[in-house]
Amino acid sequence: MPTTTLSELVDELLSGTRPLPILSAGVPVLRRPALPYEGQLPADQLDRLLTAMREAMHSAPGVGLAAPQIGVPLRLAVIEDPAEVTAEVREARGRVPQPYRVLVNPRYEPVGDGRAAFFEGCLSVPGWQAVVDRPDRIRLRGQDETGRELDEEFTGWPARIVQHETDHLDGVLYLDLAETRSLSSAEAVSDYWSQPTPATAAHALGFPLPNTTRAADDSGGTGATAP
Repeated sequence: MPTTTLSELVDELLSGTRPLPILSAGVPVLRRPALPYEGQLPADQLDRLLTAMREAMHSAPGVGLAAPQIGVPLRLAVIEDPAEVTAEVREARGRVPQPYRVLVNPRYEPVGDGRAAFFEGCLSVPGWQAVVDRPDRIRLRGQDETGRELDEEFTGWPARIVQHETDHLDGVLYLDLAETRSLSSAEAVSDYWSQPTPATAAHALGFPLPNTTRAADDSGGTGATAP
């Protein structure tokens, strides 16, 4: 009997392989705007889904996961980043620890004109990274898993993670926004572009960086991801 409701879809998913398999680019659900979450799942089922998403994120490993990445077309995402990086990387990228958070119906807008360009990766585009120029500060609105309204500002790497995961809910992959000349295999990033900023990569690969950006530092490239 075919699945006809979101609740049935989630039940089927949760009864299958764990950790949940993450879909790769090319699957249609990744390219369609997700449905607003309006209580389509019972509270206990939502809790089990979010727990499974967090488990899949940790297993990958990654610092964020959106529901469409596991085949669920709802505006739900989880984020968490221990930010176990060097002090140099933390300073260059604004990468600070981000506790586990659930984002329900998130949306964001830039705050100010600051930009930041860094390599990003994605659990749905395994093995590749590319430089994405994004607002360095954003305002996030939405709800958490309890329905509490969110209205917060994020900066640095946490802002990048929020943008990356929210974009997933609009059917957007980071590659849509990336400097295509920066596209590099994970191996190449590790071998050549592991510096805190992508300035060296930009010079060697021939792609521009924004003028107002953390990445304007001449100290090099980066290999961090924001899946």
